[in-house]
Amino acid sequence: MKLSAKSSLADVAISVGDALRRAGIRGVLTGGACAHLYTAGSYASVDVDFVLSEETPVHVLDRALNPLGFQRNRDHWVHAKLPFYVEFPRGPLGIGEDFKIRPVWKGKSGSRTLALSATDACRDRLAAYYHWNDRQSLGVAVAIAMHNRIRLATVKQWSLGEGHGDRYRIFVAELKRSRLAAAGRGIRKPA
Repeated sequence: MKLSAKSSLADVAISVGDALRRAGIRGVLTGGACAHLYTAGSYASVDVDFVLSEETPVHVLDRALNPLGFQRNRDHWVHAKLPFYVEFPRGPLGIGEDFKIRPVWKGKSGSRTLALSATDACRDRLAAYYHWNDRQSLGVAVAIAMHNRIRLATVKQWSLGEGHGDRYRIFVAELKRSRLAAAGRGIRKPA
């Protein structure tokens, strides 16, 4: 997929992930760009975060990303025609205290990338709410659950393990409220 000034955040995320894959670098899309994929674009971000499975020299990352038009600027990669930049947060890949993450493949136009699953993207946003009281992240977690089938039992078990059963109950209440509002507008959402 060729990137241009009209490329969306999803285009960039999947193209970068595909370039990493083709270069033999195992990176998993996380954070806001991953949430963007699961909210049908209703959540916007400017950074594209990939957690790498092993330490990778910057010259290897340069070799993978330069053909897409990205150039390194200290610890992130920028593109002259795009408002989005790429970062590689330090691993290991985890959500709160859970490090047994199973990424999934997401694709578009023949390109594909490893990404958090919808359930894990929801938990990732909830972690920001639980640990930093980030109310926007709570809203994003609800939006992810509204647009995708997530494993609520997994989210509940993880939430309790993180010591945030009270905030999990707030998440479930917000999700129910959003589902009722959507049903009132005649919109069917995943169970």
